Amino acid sequence: INAGKEFVTMLEGGSFFHHGDSFAMMRGGHLDIAVLGAFQVAANGDLANWHTGAPDAIPAVGGAMDLAVGAKKVFITTDHVTKQGEPKIVAELTYPVTGKHCVDHIYTDLCVIDVTKAGLKVIEKVEGLSFDELQALTGATLIDATQG
Repeated sequence: INAGKEFVTMLEGGSFFHHGDSFAMMRGGHLDIAVLGAFQVAANGDLANWHTGAPDAIPAVGGAMDLAVGAKKVFITTDHVTKQGEPKIVAELTYPVTGKHCVDHIYTDLCVIDVTKAGLKVIEKVEGLSFDELQALTGATLIDATQG
């Protein structure tokens, strides 16, 4: 049964295992890629995705920390800004840390960013959005790598 309470069947070649084994895979460094959401991503690749620090929010880290530090690469998928228009890509985290220096790539609704030692390199952006407009929506300095 899935999260929507629907019956499911496994496709040929599929597999499943106990959740304890999944944590052993994460903690043992056996995952090539983890795709996670984010509340914030810092310019140095720090990730905050489990708690905003709001007093009325219930913190729930789940397996996010294990994934963030256990996977060989971490890809983030997120909106570029919050519902209030605040940047989610920031110079430094203001929310509690999930993982330090763990993010490799960020995929937002506006662009694709590689997190590098040199900084946040924009490798792709939506058509019609200028680099300056993208920078204005971002809380950290971006490097334009979209030009030849």
